[in-house]
Amino acid sequence: MKLLVSFLMCITAFFATAQDHVVQSNITGLLGHNQDQIAALAQEFSEDQYDWRPAEGVRSVRETILHLASANYYIASGLGFATPEDVDMQAIEQITGKENVIAAMNKSFAYVIDKLNQVPSSDFGKEVDLGFMKTSIISGMLIILDHSGEHKGQLIAYARSNGVVPPWSK
Repeated sequence: MKLLVSFLMCITAFFATAQDHVVQSNITGLLGHNQDQIAALAQEFSEDQYDWRPAEGVRSVRETILHLASANYYIASGLGFATPEDVDMQAIEQITGKENVIAAMNKSFAYVIDKLNQVPSSDFGKEVDLGFMKTSIISGMLIILDHSGEHKGQLIAYARSNGVVPPWSK
């Protein structure tokens, strides 16, 4: 009987621990999916198309991708994570060259996914100030996910406007 009770307690502890990261793994999984699609789409644009913009005063392809990278770091900092020392937030949106732009974006996603996976579920309700709004940590995590989806959609529209087919639609 003691063996059975010990076994059941171990199983319960295992599942309680596993549940602790369900939210993070789902959010970061979706975030990784957005990253994969954005990176694949970014590869489809030619180097020249990176300067294309739909109208004056609207971000170009390059600027949109770099804005996304910058926002990943910015929102993560609002959640309490220091921006990596090798990231210059003042210059990130000035990066040029298709491969450099994609690398910067991928680096920002790897960083933010790592950091979001470190958030204990007990902190989800804590209030944070993102600079543009006060919200909870879980809402901040969802803002990062939503923001990446918003700009993925923007880049899809840019692609279609330039005859670029998203790779997952081929």
